[in-house]
Amino acid sequence: MAAARPGRRFAGGCGLVVIATGLLLATGAIGAGTADAPVTVSAAISLTESLETVARSYAAAGGGAVLFNFAASNVLSRQIVSGARVDLFISADEAQMDLTARAGAIDARTRIPLLGNRLAVVTLPGGPAVEDARALLQPAIRRIAVGDPAAVPVGVYAREYLQRAGLWEALRSRIVPVPNARAAIGALERGAVDAAITYETDVTARGAARVALPIAGEHAPRIIYPAAIVAAARNRAGAERLLSYLAGPEAAVVFARHGFTPLRPGS
Repeated sequence: MAAARPGRRFAGGCGLVVIATGLLLATGAIGAGTADAPVTVSAAISLTESLETVARSYAAAGGGAVLFNFAASNVLSRQIVSGARVDLFISADEAQMDLTARAGAIDARTRIPLLGNRLAVVTLPGGPAVEDARALLQPAIRRIAVGDPAAVPVGVYAREYLQRAGLWEALRSRIVPVPNARAAIGALERGAVDAAITYETDVTARGAARVALPIAGEHAPRIIYPAAIVAAARNRAGAERLLSYLAGPEAAVVFARHGFTPLRPGS
């Protein structure tokens, strides 16, 4: 199999995506030396590092090859509904999984709540202090990067939080919509905005951004990442094995280390 390249267009997709970035070996995918065909996973971009790590463990345990397609969940849903060749879908919210299910594009019997996450207000060192949500109203915070609230799960969650806190209308003119969770961090680190609202798990030691306010309490949205096998999966057996591994104890340790909350079916 030829190695996929970052920026390649995904079959059936509607935007640039990255396939198996950081995972490709000489033959194109982690574990590609196994007899099984690769399992192709479309996953929310906020899961990039954690899934890369899990895939390495999965391959080392003899689980087989995995190819990743990371993007915003709304983009992934459209790709799958349009017929993209995907075996497993992991969304950053239930709404995009629901849309995919209503189109008949996933096997609803395989759907599980895989992970939880939480939002955070993020700033740069030396930036405005944010002790609570109302601190976002201070004049020093003129622009706030948020995933597109009309489409992207992290933006939908952020809008829900601000609405519950009674701040959405007051802050609406300051909101800068971006394509996904990682783009919000990027805008902050480039100095294009004064703060961002994104997933707490997106703040890493490698970047300049820091968590100014973890979002918890009564106004915090419940964030769930569901996973399901795609109805038209070409490697269903491989997808079933991988999904079972992702929901298991070995993967749970990795996800927790990356800041996610592992869930169990029915959570």
